[in-house]
Amino acid sequence: MNTDQPSDDAPTAPETSTPPPAPVEPTAEANSGLSKDSLNMGMLCHLLALTGFIIPLGNILGPLIIWLLKKDTDPYVDEQGKESVNFQISVAIYAIICLVLMLVVIGIFLFAIVAIGSLVLTIIGTIKASKGEPWKYPLTIRLIK
Repeated sequence: MNTDQPSDDAPTAPETSTPPPAPVEPTAEANSGLSKDSLNMGMLCHLLALTGFIIPLGNILGPLIIWLLKKDTDPYVDEQGKESVNFQISVAIYAIICLVLMLVVIGIFLFAIVAIGSLVLTIIGTIKASKGEPWKYPLTIRLIK
């Protein structure tokens, strides 16, 4: 007897069943109440700081340009832009101190720590800003208020 086929007297399930709808995750816009453009520009303020690894002073100029263009029209970009520019200026100051300390060798290690810390914190800031979450960098000298 073949067991692969159901018998004639066994009840069969309807074949046109639809799967349950997948749960819909709320977007960052819904969570923060910010527009997509605002989130993108806030994220760009942090993301452009990574250009400093390729272009000298790009870590300051990238966020500064976005902040100067959008600070008067978007409060979220104003907040995130100031935060990013302040952090990148602080990183530049820390890097200069490390360069001076390279005369006594410890600056080499400190410079590596500053570079890695800057990279990691900038990525965290970019992710937080893309979600609309406020982000304050640690160890930042707040020059622009």
